[in-house]
Amino acid sequence: MHAIAIYAAGLISFLALDAIWLGTMVPRLYKPAMGDLVADPFQPLPAAIFYLIYAAGLAYFAIQPALAVGKWQTALISGAALGFIAYATYDLTNQATIRGWPMVITVVDLAWGTIASGLAATISYLVLSRWFSA
Repeated sequence: MHAIAIYAAGLISFLALDAIWLGTMVPRLYKPAMGDLVADPFQPLPAAIFYLIYAAGLAYFAIQPALAVGKWQTALISGAALGFIAYATYDLTNQATIRGWPMVITVVDLAWGTIASGLAATISYLVLSRWFSA
């Protein structure tokens, strides 16, 4: 299967899920809990770089291995594991180094990264396996 299609599927899936999450939760959770730590205005360049890099991780560590074995469960578990590790790295580092970093943000964000990454990898697997088997 073409690497570009795998990468694009992961990028689009994760970006769509995260856009919905952030659009909903920034004003309801992040801004109230973090106050002035939330960038205003939003900084698109670092976000774009993150999504481009993260999609490569999803493709390499979750989507491609799932396609190789033909199991959506591999995409779900590997994607969730990647999300847990990546978001734990970010949130726990912030918890350790930024004064006033809210524990609720660490817990919720870590859960979101795990869920979103598992879902994005699974959605990508399902779309690609149907697209390329037809």
